[in-house]
Amino acid sequence: MKTYTKEDIKIGWEPEKCTHSAKCALGLPKVFKPKDKPWVQPENATKQDIINQISKCPSGALSIIR
Repeated sequence: MKTYTKEDIKIGWEPEKCTHSAKCALGLPKVFKPKDKPWVQPENATKQDIINQISKCPSGALSIIR
């Protein structure tokens, strides 16, 4: 699992679970940028917006770690 920090939470990403549905990138394109490195840029949105978008991940590859 790879992690990215935003305030008091961590965004977890498990690449082996990812089905590449692109819901994250379509829903919050300023944070989830598959062509960039790092591809998760949490500084570009609020913590709540990130939490809301991650809850829509169909594969569970993205998660919030508190």
